Amino acid sequence: QVHLVESGGGLVQAGGSLTLSCAASGRTISNSNMGWFRQAPGKEREFVAAIRWSGGTTAYADSVKGRFTISRDNAKNTETLQMNSLKPEDTAVYYCAADSRLWGRITMRVGDYGAWGQGTQVTVSS
Repeated sequence: QVHLVESGGGLVQAGGSLTLSCAASGRTISNSNMGWFRQAPGKEREFVAAIRWSGGTTAYADSVKGRFTISRDNAKNTETLQMNSLKPEDTAVYYCAADSRLWGRITMRVGDYGAWGQGTQVTVSS
């Protein structure tokens, strides 16, 4: 499966912005739907955003809609999450993931993703 490596996490004040990047290696992700998830301490991993393999079609959790933007560059084998107007409740470890299904709609189910990055910490202070 594809190997995913994340970067861009850090500490930011509420209202600020961060851009997370996910670099894929091992194989192309151009034929895979991709997603971002996050997990706060003591909480379950939750869906953040997803994007279709070809781009264009996206989906967002209600909690981040209008503030976060998911994108991809298949030529560079990368996925990006632009986060604006950050809130303290956005604090979590963020993971990029690749859908393991051969065919399917954009999904928010953790079990549908077969490849995961190591996670990058995002901390939003008040």
